Amino acid sequence: MPFWQNLLRLLGLSRADHLDLEVDAEMIESLHHLARRERRTEKELATELLTIALVQRGAAEVYLRRWQELSPREQQVTALVCLGFTNAQIANRLVLSRETVKTHVRNALYKLDLRNRADLRRALADWDFSTWQDAG
Repeated sequence: MPFWQNLLRLLGLSRADHLDLEVDAEMIESLHHLARRERRTEKELATELLTIALVQRGAAEVYLRRWQELSPREQQVTALVCLGFTNAQIANRLVLSRETVKTHVRNALYKLDLRNRADLRRALADWDFSTWQDAG
């Protein structure tokens, strides 16, 4: 049985749930190389990688839903935090008090279910906030 069919069976996908995966030779070679380096089977590694990807995708969808619940100002402040601006810089840029910025950051952290600015930056690290760079 080919590798990908074994993977699908391992994941519990029956023929009725057939999933057609297109994988190029370079990806298969990378999987083989990584499996050898980690002294694991390709099945174990592929299953783990797919699981990690699905978990990350699910988390991204959760953060997107939560992002949409932020007010426009909370989104703006959050984007600037993710771009590395300090509260003082955000306050100056948006003509707000530092306390107001702190409130927006605190509200965004609460709504996104995160503890601090570092968690916020990590959670949204793959997001492109470049269009917010010049917003003000």
